[in-house]
Amino acid sequence: MKTNQLFILTGLAAIASTSCGQKENSSGQPAKPMNILYIMTDDHSFQTISAYDKRYIQTPNIDRIANEGVRFTNSFVANSISGPSRACMLTGKHSHKNGFIDNAHTFDGSQQTFPKLLRKAGYQTAMIGKWHLTSDPTGFDYWNILVGQGDYYNPIFIDNGEKRQIEGYATNITTDLALDWLDNKRDKSKPFCLLLHHKAPHRTWMPDTCDLRLYDDVTFPLPENFYDDYAGRIAASEQEMSIIKDMDIVYDLKMADKENEIHSSNADLEKYGRELYNRMNPDQKAAWDAYYDPIIQDFKAKKRTGKELAEWKYQRYMHDYLRVIHSVDRNIGIVLDYLEKNDLLDNTLIVYTSDQGFYMGEHGWFDKRFMYEESFRTPLLMRLPGGKKGDIPQLVQNIDYAPTFLELAGVPIPADIQGESLLPLLKGERPENWRNSLYYHYYEYPAEHSVKRHYGVRDDRYKLIHFYGEKNEHNDAINCNELYDLQSDPNELNNLYDNPEYADIQTRLQARLDKFRVDQKVDEY
Repeated sequence: MKTNQLFILTGLAAIASTSCGQKENSSGQPAKPMNILYIMTDDHSFQTISAYDKRYIQTPNIDRIANEGVRFTNSFVANSISGPSRACMLTGKHSHKNGFIDNAHTFDGSQQTFPKLLRKAGYQTAMIGKWHLTSDPTGFDYWNILVGQGDYYNPIFIDNGEKRQIEGYATNITTDLALDWLDNKRDKSKPFCLLLHHKAPHRTWMPDTCDLRLYDDVTFPLPENFYDDYAGRIAASEQEMSIIKDMDIVYDLKMADKENEIHSSNADLEKYGRELYNRMNPDQKAAWDAYYDPIIQDFKAKKRTGKELAEWKYQRYMHDYLRVIHSVDRNIGIVLDYLEKNDLLDNTLIVYTSDQGFYMGEHGWFDKRFMYEESFRTPLLMRLPGGKKGDIPQLVQNIDYAPTFLELAGVPIPADIQGESLLPLLKGERPENWRNSLYYHYYEYPAEHSVKRHYGVRDDRYKLIHFYGEKNEHNDAINCNELYDLQSDPNELNNLYDNPEYADIQTRLQARLDKFRVDQKVDEY
């Protein structure tokens, strides 16, 4: 559907003033269209946001978005891996439709995205922080992105095509760049859409120097399925994302000793781990050494093995990861305070989410990729001025973000977008025809962490997953299915596939999965 610019701008103001709780200004004219601030972190588990789970950490600033807005309690991604998840978010389409199925691909920047549509409708658009889509950003008036995955310390940014290294800590720098754009670089006569993407808390979970000693006095509880034996789950048994076996001593856990006596089984990861330390300036190294050198010497002296080593690794992982989250939360507070100080809170939709969930030791794992709950589920908090407050229980997915932002702006939602606008839910409505299941598809195999390709469907209680893969030089053929009752088995330990007691449920889910794949012309790849 094509619409001219004048119509779009008129619709923009009308939507903002009537649908989103906006009032007329003192001149009697409709208020400006709603701004959009989309904050996304990388690999932030819902378990480590206190609005969802208070076992590990308090996140008062992130929680503020939920307390003043809504918490989505059933929020999921379409593909639990960074680049593809971002492509789903930008396009409102599943991976097979937007073409970016795994991180080995290049995102086609010429295709339709919501920032492009908002820009055409009169919005000023900006992308700051982690992009991770190989190609340069398109559809933005301004972009300043990390190179690739980005580095925690003294990272290199690409500022509208020009590379420059910025000294400092990535989370702080990304926040500073975003506030600088809001304060000094944007056209304040226009509504804005700012994508603020943090690298944190992506692997290798390097804390800011000011946070290094946080949680030193805390021992975190071991997940009850930390020593999962993966019975009845072939793909789970063949992954390479185990804290016990695969988490690297030097790269992940910072045991880069000055004596070069500590070596890991993966020479490349060990090399990268030492390079991360060498990126630091002398002051950063001094703070780092003061904290980690005693831990390194203790590690050498204790010579831990077996369960003692496994649980030591888990504690080190949790301490570093949560310190990184603490920094994220502090920076979110800085951004919220800026909006409040500059009278932007009442005219800005604020979104906080992650590109997928993450394992905090569940099943003995770190990383993501699987359709199991910890990586399939993602945090989603939104603050819409004049909108609903409290929990939203409906099944939602990251393909829903694009149509939400478009509807909020009064921009027609293209027919090829597969997601559904969340705006009715944000306004407190309960649509009768809301979806009752979600489709998921993971493609990145063979690749790091060795998670097999799979797709599946989830409704409000049950989940059906199909793992697939042809025989290759590694003899990695797989063709198996898993079925879970999430009510009786929330840890997804008991595969019920072919259990006669669940035959009707299995048939129903399989039919739903088959229908989606036929309707959407999904290839297995």
